[in-house]
Amino acid sequence: MIILDSSALSALAAGHPRLHRIVDSALQSPFQHLLVPVLCVVEAEVKDEGATHAVMALPALEFEPLDASSAVVVATMVRDGYGGADLAHAMATSLPTPVRPLQHLILTARPELYPPGIATVDIDDPRLEP
Repeated sequence: MIILDSSALSALAAGHPRLHRIVDSALQSPFQHLLVPVLCVVEAEVKDEGATHAVMALPALEFEPLDASSAVVVATMVRDGYGGADLAHAMATSLPTPVRPLQHLILTARPELYPPGIATVDIDDPRLEP
């Protein structure tokens, strides 16, 4: 799975061409899913009112809820200085779980905000070209 953080959501809403190609490709693939942590949706909407309305309608996106156990993990990450709640939710979503046993990639416009060990790719990385 590929995770979109709040910066990637904002860029997608603004018409970022590489992200739109990724979303189109995901829609055509039965295997590729794009996962969006809900706290990233909140942060993108706080920073740019209306930005997430069109993004939420894209059928290739799945939204990762914040359940009680995830909330504790996110709160611990924030308290330990790993960034805001949106970054922490993206990191927590990327980590292996019994349901998703592999670490997942985070697409972001701000890879420098993530600690070592978290797999990120900048949305402007030339490797994302078709």
